[in-house]
Amino acid sequence: MQKGWFITFEGPDGSGKTTISTNVYQKLLTSGLDVIYTREPGGIDIAEQIRGIILDPKNTAMDVKTEALLYAASRRQHLVEKVLPAIHAGKIVICDRFVDSSLAYQGVGRGIGIEEVLSINEFAIEGYYPDVTLFLDIDPIEGLKRISNRHYRDRLDREAEDFHLKVALGYQEVLKRYRHRMQVLDANRPVEEIVNEAVQYILAKVKPSV
Repeated sequence: MQKGWFITFEGPDGSGKTTISTNVYQKLLTSGLDVIYTREPGGIDIAEQIRGIILDPKNTAMDVKTEALLYAASRRQHLVEKVLPAIHAGKIVICDRFVDSSLAYQGVGRGIGIEEVLSINEFAIEGYYPDVTLFLDIDPIEGLKRISNRHYRDRLDREAEDFHLKVALGYQEVLKRYRHRMQVLDANRPVEEIVNEAVQYILAKVKPSV
């Protein structure tokens, strides 16, 4: 059977990543493609439990390396339990965040270092990187304005502006490092416009093999 596709969505908080990715998933599903949707951290029971620990606003005492290790542990379980079986079955996997988030958030945002966080995650993912990553590009200050109106803000949402600015710089490093699989989308536009562009890009990539 033809190997499936692993497609991730990345972007800073407030970029509309979850809204865009879920809408893209629905459009691909209605077009008849064999596609599943998932997220990180989470996607399966064990990883969702880890997500709860990471994002709980009460866990302010969490060490930055503990945070990075928990993300990697969640990622490992999610990968082997859900992502890889779907890919090996020839499905298209749409995932809200993957390893690039850790490089930006923990590597640069937390100041651990991209190489250090990458080494933790390479142990976890064993070379399984996304085939395509769509990056939703937005000014980090604009993103923070958007999330300020959320009913619930998790532990990372509540971080200071300086942290989110560092994350944005981290993403720029990630974009350079993995430019071969990155597609940058302007996230300042209407949702429908962004979704349609993302869908067309994905279809152009996957159609020859499905």
